[in-house]
Amino acid sequence: MKHQTLFAAAAIAALGLAGAAAAKALPASAASPAFSGHRLAGKAKVSLSQAKAIALKARPGAITDQELEKERGGTGLRYSFDIKAAGGVTYEVGVDARTGKVLENGKEGSHPD
Repeated sequence: MKHQTLFAAAAIAALGLAGAAAAKALPASAASPAFSGHRLAGKAKVSLSQAKAIALKARPGAITDQELEKERGGTGLRYSFDIKAAGGVTYEVGVDARTGKVLENGKEGSHPD
């Protein structure tokens, strides 16, 4: 009986370790989607954190929304950030996901996308 209990405990521990290793092997974007368009992240040369830094340098404020999308302009793949600046005005800042170039930096329109 003691051996069966030890075997069961060892099997459960092994399964737990295997599950943890499998989760660790997944890219961060697959394990927990942090932003809209996360499935396109493998095509980007600029990481989300790098793009955030570029966007906030171009337009200081607080990021309220973020996405990675295919859109005309630049290389066709861009991070898009809604940034609430001082005074409460929201701006849309687009950063090319392959070059890091700022493609857009203007007030969010009355019909945000």
